[in-house]
Amino acid sequence: MLSRKQKHVLLKFFSMFSVVRGYNILIIVIAQYLTSIYILAHDKTLRQVVLDLNLFMLVLASASTIAAGYIINNFYDSEKDLINRPNKSMLDRLVSQNTKLSFYFVLNFLAVVMASYVSFNAVIFFSAYIFGIWFYSHKLKKLPFIGNLTSAILTITPFFAIFIYYKNFEHVIFVHAMFLFLIISMRELTKDLENIKGDLAQNYQTIPIVYGENVSKIMLTVLAFLTLIPTILLVKHFNIGHMNYFFYLSALLLMVFILFLWKSRTKTHYLILHNILKFIIVAGVFCIVLINVNVVLNRI
Repeated sequence: MLSRKQKHVLLKFFSMFSVVRGYNILIIVIAQYLTSIYILAHDKTLRQVVLDLNLFMLVLASASTIAAGYIINNFYDSEKDLINRPNKSMLDRLVSQNTKLSFYFVLNFLAVVMASYVSFNAVIFFSAYIFGIWFYSHKLKKLPFIGNLTSAILTITPFFAIFIYYKNFEHVIFVHAMFLFLIISMRELTKDLENIKGDLAQNYQTIPIVYGENVSKIMLTVLAFLTLIPTILLVKHFNIGHMNYFFYLSALLLMVFILFLWKSRTKTHYLILHNILKFIIVAGVFCIVLINVNVVLNRI
């Protein structure tokens, strides 16, 4: 049996894990490595990519920066989250704000140190990324359109670090990025619909609050149809192996999303829609391996 002190430490660990969204960071780390292996550095051997210390440092710097970003976002949204996510908020509050801020500065410092191992340009990149996340959490996220656009850009920024490192400018990469950007933009707007109650209480000027739910639904419908453009391009014009099945599935799920969207009225409905988009994003990460299922045999 665990002692009371051990239970307290364990609870604080889970609280911090919840604050930094450890599960999201793990997915991003996996996505960065799979993107490197199957898309950005497909001309290198598996060993060259996996054992590349520079890539490892860039991934760690990304993970540290994102974790710090979740902490500062949690700091600014603490009151709003009490309304929108009361259970998660109570768990998050087991760690004091001072402790969270201490972790925030330590994680950002470590990110810059790890980036410095790669190059001075990497230090500049991650310093700008850290500032961008802070400025978004402090100012921009309360603004309609600008907040959503900035959030989507910041979400895909870690992949730009890898993209710049490998200097791979193939067209297929930009089309993949367009698909991901559109799905993330849809997720951000859906989250705004889901969190209307807390955003209204804290005077956040999100799109659903300023322009209404119907305008938000029209925008989501337009974004869903725009997502079909990179989907069709990837399936018809690029060699993506068996990953085409993922894009067929995502197109089907987006049609389901649109149909359910126009019947949605409650927070629970919007949470279901949010989870559909999260499933597409997470499934897309693991389906990258379908681009070349024999990569282990062919590129050792």
